[in-house]
Amino acid sequence: MRSTKSRSRGNKSRNNNRPTGGSIINRVFDSSGPDGKVRGTPQQIIEKYNQLHRDGVLSGDRVDAENFAQHAEHYTRLLAEAQREVDSKRDEQEAQNRERQAERDRERQDRLKAQEAAANDPSISEQPEVADTRRVEVERIEAEPTDAGLVETPEAAEPAPPKQVRKPRQRKPRPPVDTAPEAAE
Repeated sequence: MRSTKSRSRGNKSRNNNRPTGGSIINRVFDSSGPDGKVRGTPQQIIEKYNQLHRDGVLSGDRVDAENFAQHAEHYTRLLAEAQREVDSKRDEQEAQNRERQAERDRERQDRLKAQEAAANDPSISEQPEVADTRRVEVERIEAEPTDAGLVETPEAAEPAPPKQVRKPRQRKPRPPVDTAPEAAE
């Protein structure tokens, strides 16, 4: 009978080695190349392996030069794939934004058409208020003082005494603050 551990271990390793998404572009990798580890973003690793490839070619070591070229190509493909994913997500987002904007424009046009229709159709639009002149005349007459035969008294004719203006209260001065540092004991 076969162990389930070996099967599950095999299934996990298939997809775990390749990260997905746009984060690959800025992610820091540890690449184990023939000359030791190379650490950095994919772009930095590509540049390092290309430099090592040139150094291998100049030193006459064709095997190492080809190995470095293959490592650089691997990270170039990885970076290109991540860039395609980022571009497709951006294009998808832009398409959604264009659709939303088109929907807003349609709604705005519909509102403007409805407002124009309301402005042109007198049965729909609000009617202006007409002032009732009879009511205004009655209110004016009621507001006028009537002479009911009363005599005016001298107190009523006297103007009211002027109000007294209060002086602002003066505050007590604050005691001076001692800014000298305390003597250390």
